[in-house]
Amino acid sequence: MAIENLDQILQQAFDESTRIYQARGFQRRIGFGRKPALVSVDLANAWTRPGNPFTCEKIDEQIIPGMQRLLKACRAAGHVVVHVTTAYQITNRDDPRSDMGMWHHKIPIEAVDLKDEHLWAIDSRIAPSEGEYVMMKKRASAFSGTPLAGYLRSAGVDTILVTGVTATACVRTTICDGLAEGFRTIAVRECIGDRVPGAVAWNLFDIDAKFADVESVDTCVNYLNDVEGFNRKV
Repeated sequence: MAIENLDQILQQAFDESTRIYQARGFQRRIGFGRKPALVSVDLANAWTRPGNPFTCEKIDEQIIPGMQRLLKACRAAGHVVVHVTTAYQITNRDDPRSDMGMWHHKIPIEAVDLKDEHLWAIDSRIAPSEGEYVMMKKRASAFSGTPLAGYLRSAGVDTILVTGVTATACVRTTICDGLAEGFRTIAVRECIGDRVPGAVAWNLFDIDAKFADVESVDTCVNYLNDVEGFNRKV
């Protein structure tokens, strides 16, 4: 099936699903708050550079340029930025002490070995600046078993702009858990990626219906540039 045909089929499904959702009270808006943070999930080399099982699509032409715009706005205004990555210390699947847990039964997480720092280092094109938190996780969600929620609360954050990969797993679960932790959740459309056709479109549609507001880079940059002014206009 050509990607163009897949896009058409998905749009037809979205149109019908929107009718059902709206009739039942879904697709409500959560809105932007007063204190944002950018949470970038797994935009490390294993996901952003070619040749790894985790490599994702549209990194160079869409996700990195969008992230650069978001980072520029965050840094100019002093907003909180969190870079999240993933790696494993014990990648032997037969070792019961493994920090991989049971996840190795589903995906090739041994491809991100903690000993190879290049794999889990944040892509140099969006490298962390001084004062930006770089956090390592072991599970899909950036909130699962990590200090992320407490870190954000201590900084007074009420809104998280979530970017990264993948739409089907780490981004989606981070968004769901972020909402559950009491944060206003915003998914930045052009800065979320995946590996397989249709995955991003379907997940962003579903996320927008139930777990977060999906907003464009342009809208998010405008918000980050002038939070108070933005909120006065909406």
